[in-house]
Amino acid sequence: MKRSEKIAKKLSTFLATVVPVNKKIMVFESFLGRQYSDNPRAMYEYIKEHYPEYKCYWSVDVAEQKKFENKGLNIIKKGTIRWFFTMARAKYWISNSRIPLWVIKPKKTIYVQTWHGTPLKKLAIDMDDANIYPSWNRPIPYKKAFSLESSRWNYLISPNKYSTNIFRRCFDFENEMIESGYPRNDYLINGNNEENINHIKKALNIPLDKKIIMYAPTWRDSFTFNLPLSLTNMKKELGDEYYVIFRLHYLVKHTSELIGHEDFIQNVTSYNDISDLYLISDVLITDYSSVFFDYAVLKRPMIFHCFDMDLYKNDLRGFYFDFEKKAPGPIVTTTDELIDAVKRVDQQEISLEFLDQFASLEDGKATERVVERILEK
Repeated sequence: MKRSEKIAKKLSTFLATVVPVNKKIMVFESFLGRQYSDNPRAMYEYIKEHYPEYKCYWSVDVAEQKKFENKGLNIIKKGTIRWFFTMARAKYWISNSRIPLWVIKPKKTIYVQTWHGTPLKKLAIDMDDANIYPSWNRPIPYKKAFSLESSRWNYLISPNKYSTNIFRRCFDFENEMIESGYPRNDYLINGNNEENINHIKKALNIPLDKKIIMYAPTWRDSFTFNLPLSLTNMKKELGDEYYVIFRLHYLVKHTSELIGHEDFIQNVTSYNDISDLYLISDVLITDYSSVFFDYAVLKRPMIFHCFDMDLYKNDLRGFYFDFEKKAPGPIVTTTDELIDAVKRVDQQEISLEFLDQFASLEDGKATERVVERILEK
């Protein structure tokens, strides 16, 4: 453990011991404090509307603070004395990713782990030891650290029965699972209208007269991403009809330059909430990212650009099911195949069996189910 983390743990331990928990304080965090988004956002907005007596705070990475400005949020900067004090006072922690183990959870605090996707790739304890990213092995082995973290979760949200079964095992989770659908996906149902879609497009300066392709590749256990396709060829073949928005995984910090293609593609990685991007997209291009489970709620075409399929399924992470048979759209490996698949998207129909297994709970009321459950006690 780093010296700074040891000091932080001592401070957190002290505060968790001496500071009384306030039953009306909640702390929300999304993607390590980098976004105002996802399941925590959906729950926050529901609570603000229906339970205004609660004092709600957003835990924010200082480097990403601008994303949270002008939204009327009570922001607490991670790592500050005020942040440690608020974490110690809060009755509820609501997060979609892990909170460091050196932040000590008070005995009376309820930790709601919403997680952030239906799993395709093997997770946590299910991962082979050899495939765990090396830097995650220190100072506590990755799997042990995950078990310690999940033991702090009072509730874990699951979007479907399939995920429930996997989450129990891969997170070594023994407390209450709320199988409810994902709160974040309520918006895909309730906000799916022309007025809202055009509003989002205008805010992002996206053409209203073109169809939108969203390209959202997954995390590849690397903090860099090199574009595995030819934008020049895509623009030549599809540019008259389509415009591309490019969304990287939240952990990726660097990617290839998109210079010279600004009239065809826009990098929207820094945009707060991916749900807005789902709504404005006519087609999703992804690979092994769990985004396709959420996008399926919209029943729109999907294409899977899996240029490294054999490497990914066999050597990197491995899958929970036969992805090649079950993917709800064509799998392609080259730019030419991708272009051809885009030209034929009108022929696509998403499998009803896929929707029944992965999206049957997505009815626009998941947030209500989750919030009402966690506030019962």
